[in-house]
This record gives sequence, structure tokens and C-alpha cells, in this order.
Amino acid sequence: MFDYAERRARLSERMRAERVDLLFLGLSADLEYLTGIRRGVPFFGQSSYAHGWVTGAFFRPDELPTFVLPRMVAAFDLEQEVEGEVVVVNETDDGPAIFERVVRGLGRAETVAIGDRAWAETTINLARLVGLEAMRPGSALVNELRRVKTREELEAMGRACRAVTQAMSAVAPSVVPGVTMNELREEVELELRRAGSMTPSFPTHIFTGTYAGTEPGDLTSGTETGDDPLPEGRTVLFDFGGVVDGYCSDFGRTVYCGEPPAEVERAYEAMLAAQEAGRAAATPGTLAREVNAACRAPIEEAGLGEHFRHRMGHAIGLDVHERPFVSPEDETPLEAGMTFTDEPSIIVPGAYGVRIEDIVVCEEGGGRYLEEYPKELVANR
Repeated sequence: MFDYAERRARLSERMRAERVDLLFLGLSADLEYLTGIRRGVPFFGQSSYAHGWVTGAFFRPDELPTFVLPRMVAAFDLEQEVEGEVVVVNETDDGPAIFERVVRGLGRAETVAIGDRAWAETTINLARLVGLEAMRPGSALVNELRRVKTREELEAMGRACRAVTQAMSAVAPSVVPGVTMNELREEVELELRRAGSMTPSFPTHIFTGTYAGTEPGDLTSGTETGDDPLPEGRTVLFDFGGVVDGYCSDFGRTVYCGEPPAEVERAYEAMLAAQEAGRAAATPGTLAREVNAACRAPIEEAGLGEHFRHRMGHAIGLDVHERPFVSPEDETPLEAGMTFTDEPSIIVPGAYGVRIEDIVVCEEGGGRYLEEYPKELVANR
């Protein structure tokens, strides 16, 4: 489905341009992007294997990768054939000695980069072998390759978006008096699986008030208020995503339980205008911070700026949050094919909250939405 050799060829070009001789990546989206080694579904507890710190792969310009894997990872987690040499470290082996032999065998390296998802023990051992002064962070090398999505990647993200829109369509009618946020969360995640999502792309968050759930009367999934019944006359805010073929979606909508008052409808219209302004500004060459400012403007003009306490969005792909960020500090010029969230919100503590979130593809003339779910405020009367 994806051309991993072409991706590694572009990595080679970047490594040569930045004079990086060797790059080590642990299990991560970066490694999956370059080799197809899939990450497992995340979970709360941490699995631990003998020599687990060696897990990853070394990359050199114009060479196939060299993988170093504990036996348990090679036997149970390596689900597909990979291109390149695979060095397996057994439980009774001398892990540091094998790691050193691999590093020495890759030739002299004056500059060695390491990904930000490597173990501390990996970093320490690599620094011991090549010298701390030779090392530099390496994830930016791959991140900049991942920013612009190919047609195949956009198709995968489109499938992830269809999973969330299918889930939202199934769950929206359940927002009625008496339902709990935890019940809605469970229903969302069940519908995501039915729609083909491997896992939620981040913890599903459904709430009635502030993001943090700190105001009196807030109901928030995953907290002590998550099992409290929903009263009539409240907005319910959805924030969730799915994963299909390794690529993430991130999605949000607002459902009103009852008849929405005029102030909620006015805020919702300002928020829709903000989302559209952000989409329209998402053209190649525009700075990320300028797109964020365009998104904020309609909410500021409506006198609600202090209640938009969030950035417009973030890049998205194999990870649900990627760089660049569409926020005030980010000077990155957008490029055609970049994908990011457009997620303005208005949260008025003690009163109401509204939010919307869709994924936008940067294109000439303005961004294109990947989701197709209706944007109107849903009111379950």
C-alpha cells in the first residue's frame, strides 16, 4: 500500500543534506513510516522484555535498515516481512555487546541522530559508543518527510474519518436526558470498532462543560462525574478519533440536549465562521500562526475571544498530534498536502460549551475537509 523504499530514499537525501551518518529509531510512528513495522495498540501497563531497550532500527544513507530486536519482539510483535538485516537478541545474550557489535559494524559515524521514542538506556549506550558530542535529536529528520501526505496516505486518513463519522451518526441520537458521559464514551468506542477502527487514536473525551471538567455541574467521561445522568438543557461535546491502516482521525461535534437557547446558537454560528475562516486560510505558503489567527478572528469579533482557550489545531497523520502546530508560536509555512485539525471551540465556564473539529488538507485556494459529517448544531428536542 505504501512505498517504504521511496520514503527511505527521501530520508537518505535529508541525512546527506544535514550530514547525518547514522539514525536510530525505536518503535514509533517514524519507524512505521519508513519500514511498515506496525505499532501495537497502546495500553496503560508497560510490557517489559529482556533487552527491550535495543528495540529499533539503524538507518544509513542509501542502505537498507538494520534492525535490532529482542527475541520476544521478533517472535510475537513483528507481524510482517521487513527489508534489511534483522539482528535478534536472545534472553541469555549479552545485549550491550551485541548492540555495540552492530553499531561498530555500521562503519564510522561522525554524526549520529536518535529518535525521540528511544529508551534512555539506548541513548546512553549509543553515546558511550559514538561519543555524546556526535549525537543529535533525530525525529525532525523524519517528521518533515511525514508532513506532506501522498494520495495513499490521504485515502487511509479518509477511511479513518469515515469511521468517526459513522460512529457519530450512530451515537448522536443517544444524547437524551439521563444518559451518562461514560455510556456515550462506551457507545462511541463500540461504534468505532464496528466501523473498522483498530483503536481510538487518543482517549475518547465526552463532556458538558470545560475541557478539564473543573466547573460545578460539569459532566466529563473518565472522571467521577462520568456516571452522573445528563439533565436537559446542556450541550454535550464530543472529541474522539479512530485509526485505520495506521493513520489517525480526530473529530468533534456538539449535541444539545433539549431546545438550544439563542446565546448557544449565536456562539455556535461564530464558531462555524471561525472554522471556515481557518479552512479558507489554509493555503500553501501561509504561516501556521497566520492560519490560527484567521480562525480566531470571527470568535474575537463576536466578543467571545477569551472563551476560545485553544489553538486552531495540529498536524495529524500516523500520530494524532504531529508538527506543525496551528498555533500562535508556529512559524511553519504550510505546504500543499499537509493535514491538520480545524477545531475552534467556545467554552464559557458555568454557562455552555460548543466545539467542532474536522481534518483539513492544505490545497491551493484553501483547505479541503476530509470529514463529511454535517456541521449544524444537533439538537435532540
